[in-house]
Amino acid sequence: MRLIQLLDDSDATRVGVVDAQGLQVRVLDGVDSSYALATRAIEGGRSLQAQAELQGGEVRLDYASLLASGRILTPLHHPDPAHCRVTGTGLTHLGSAAARDAMHQNLKQKAEAGALTDSMRMFQWGVEGGIPKGDAPGAQPEWFYKGDGSIVMAPGEALPSPDFALDGGEEPELVGLYLIGPDGTPHRLGFAIGNEFSDHVTERQNYLYLAHSKLRACAVGPELRVGELPQDLRGTSRIRRGDGVLWEKPFLTGEANMCHALANLEYHHFKYAAHRRPGDVHLHFFGTATLSFADEVRVQPGDVFEIDLPALGAPLRNPLRSAAAGFALHGVRPL
Repeated sequence: MRLIQLLDDSDATRVGVVDAQGLQVRVLDGVDSSYALATRAIEGGRSLQAQAELQGGEVRLDYASLLASGRILTPLHHPDPAHCRVTGTGLTHLGSAAARDAMHQNLKQKAEAGALTDSMRMFQWGVEGGIPKGDAPGAQPEWFYKGDGSIVMAPGEALPSPDFALDGGEEPELVGLYLIGPDGTPHRLGFAIGNEFSDHVTERQNYLYLAHSKLRACAVGPELRVGELPQDLRGTSRIRRGDGVLWEKPFLTGEANMCHALANLEYHHFKYAAHRRPGDVHLHFFGTATLSFADEVRVQPGDVFEIDLPALGAPLRNPLRSAAAGFALHGVRPL
């Protein structure tokens, strides 16, 4: 099942089911958000798909028109953005270390021949132990925090790059969408396409700046795919400038193309009690191996990022825009 959130003709948030052909959306009755739908499913002990089928609904809308008019929202949000945590894991995909290492190669410290960078070392740990054997957890991945729900842009919405940023580049990724139940159990609603937008120039200065480079906007959607994923997912990441394509490259994801199992990445995120607060929403990015920045591409305002992963529905498209940071030196006021 493929779910979306949308604005109806009265600008009210609704939940819809996309048909198998991707042409029409059936609007569900009785729920005004995916959060409400998932809450009912947890309360009733049902799957999200079963709950969606139980809601019914006869109104049908044209999907292409909804996308073109900017009426598609992110597929999951919390009513209070402060209770949505946006996080991610890196160096999780086969080939991801090559892109990261290429960014950092001018910083390599080769005290001895064949010395590994920290990125390559962490990647190697994932290759050797990222898939758990039995009930014991596997190797820890790289982990980062991006922000709360206020940084998540809807499909078609511009990704703001603050004026202090040195770069703003796409990262095409799979995103897990979660709601924490009343007893503290994380419930995975499903998966969506994500653009884990980052500042790669800042990160390239020193890998210890990774945390700074990740505190940027991101985009998720349009669709939430309910249920298990195929092992092998293949898509295309591209950047459009004007009427042409500036850059384009295939990208692979899914566990067949990863050195970490999804269950291992979920464990290492939710093992922290603070990440299991009842009622919270989590949007977790699972990493990538494809970056235009690694190919020396530099984007500019007006460029459009397009991430197309057919198994997860319609592509995710977002233009880039410059934005004022809204804060200056000596902006802290003493009391």
